[in-house]
Amino acid sequence: MKHDPLADMFCIIKNAEVIGRPECVVPASKMIKGVLDIMKKKNYIKDYKHIKNNQGGKYHIDLHGRINDCNVVRPNFAIAVNEVIKWEKRYLPARETGILILTTSKGVMDQNEAKEKNTGGRLIGYVY
Repeated sequence: MKHDPLADMFCIIKNAEVIGRPECVVPASKMIKGVLDIMKKKNYIKDYKHIKNNQGGKYHIDLHGRINDCNVVRPNFAIAVNEVIKWEKRYLPARETGILILTTSKGVMDQNEAKEKNTGGRLIGYVY
């Protein structure tokens, strides 16, 4: 039984990258769509498309092979705008390497976009 679709998505993507698969299929949700949009914009995945079925659907993801690690962050820590650097040091391997994914009142975004919009939020995951 699956309880955390976001963690399942990150696990499926990471496992597919490790064994060298060019594609994978993950469960669909609005949160996962937001995370996949960010990963596509930052060039961690090539593309994805929604496959509809009677259980809500799935996303078919085309991979680049550029993800070294990705994971969900539990518990979802609240991050203020001026605390982003502290969390980058904690979860990312080096400066300017990887992204933190935040959910904010203005939608799902990465840490750089949150700095530009001057908004804080909840940390939900990281990719590098």
